[in-house]
Amino acid sequence: MIDEVSDTLGWNRKHTIKALNGKVSMGSKAKKRGSKPSYGEEEVKIIVMIWKRSEQPCGVRLKQTLPLWLESYQAHHGKITPCVAQKVLGYSPRTLERITAPHRVSGSGRRGRKTGRTSNRIKQFVPIRCGPQAFDEPGWMEADTVSHGGGSSSGWFLWSLTLTDFHSGWTEVSALWGNSGGEVRGGLERIEKRLPFAMLGFDCDNGSEFLNEVMEDYLLRKKRNIQWTRSRAYKKNDQAHVEQKNFTHVRQLLGYGRFGDLTLKQQVEDLYAKAWLPLRNYFTPVMKLVKKQRHGSKISRFYDSPATPCDRLLVCAKVSEEAKAKLRATRRGLDPMELAADVERRLGEIFEIVERIEEERAEMLAWAEEKDEIGKNGGACPQGVSASVAIAPCAYTPCGHAGKLAKVANKEEKTINRRVS
Repeated sequence: MIDEVSDTLGWNRKHTIKALNGKVSMGSKAKKRGSKPSYGEEEVKIIVMIWKRSEQPCGVRLKQTLPLWLESYQAHHGKITPCVAQKVLGYSPRTLERITAPHRVSGSGRRGRKTGRTSNRIKQFVPIRCGPQAFDEPGWMEADTVSHGGGSSSGWFLWSLTLTDFHSGWTEVSALWGNSGGEVRGGLERIEKRLPFAMLGFDCDNGSEFLNEVMEDYLLRKKRNIQWTRSRAYKKNDQAHVEQKNFTHVRQLLGYGRFGDLTLKQQVEDLYAKAWLPLRNYFTPVMKLVKKQRHGSKISRFYDSPATPCDRLLVCAKVSEEAKAKLRATRRGLDPMELAADVERRLGEIFEIVERIEEERAEMLAWAEEKDEIGKNGGACPQGVSASVAIAPCAYTPCGHAGKLAKVANKEEKTINRRVS
């Protein structure tokens, strides 16, 4: 009977046996196996809201982020019961990954190379630093610049100067108009005024924006002891810390478009200083690589517990109590929800200007193409009316016909006399 049913209906024998015994699965209506989820809609709503506002961290970092943001969430979205708060704070990093997984958006990044002229004289006394570094105090900074030229280096456009601390992960970014030595020095001065600690070391790449006399005068001719080092040429992994921050703190925020309006410099600078960097330095936990172990072709990486750059400074024994008191007072006066909303508001204003510039640029390109089309038609307008063109006076010998200046596909073949022996 089993064989007849299988042959008639085209079923597998095992499926036929289950069907005859009444144990066939109900498909989408079947009950899901395993334990039921311990979180409800209210917990998911709170976790996803904080996760999105805190720049979508991983489960391990989100576990440390929730206690920092929960009080601010209640101030903006109403009180939650102690039972719900206990559940939200009690979930494991893996559970938080499962909760946020349906809301994640996959994206693609871009990689580029920054090149430029260098000064051989400055290279002779600025030593090369490479390999893993371990510092037990803040102040040792990696520096790099990010271009906002939209894939083109022509003309003037916005740049970002990024500095990150080895020990704490504290990151500062400043907006520059161009990447000249004077602009980099001005951005570095603004960053130093905001740093909660003194700068002890300055590590940069071999770009001409860093290795110049303006930066030499600023870093070495002041009454302070700053160790100036540089990375190896074309070895980006020598500056792995700041290269990572270039993506998380600049590219993920502003993207890869062109910022070619001078009015954007102050707006982007205010975005960095007043909203974005306080959110990242005070309320966004980060992880540090502790060690790596190689097992054949596989490398295992071990990280410490996630903590904000502010918390890492507060537990550092070499940071003064006065600096720690200022950090605590500054964090008490900040609200992560308000900072996240301020970031979105400022970004909206910035991209309105960027979109307007792109629209004007598209109109200019369309006008230029229309003008070229009129020139190809012998000065005739699209409506068939010849346009009157005034010949401008010139002080040079008139050149030949325009048709001879343009490159054509079919070139004139010249007769070449060859001598055959």
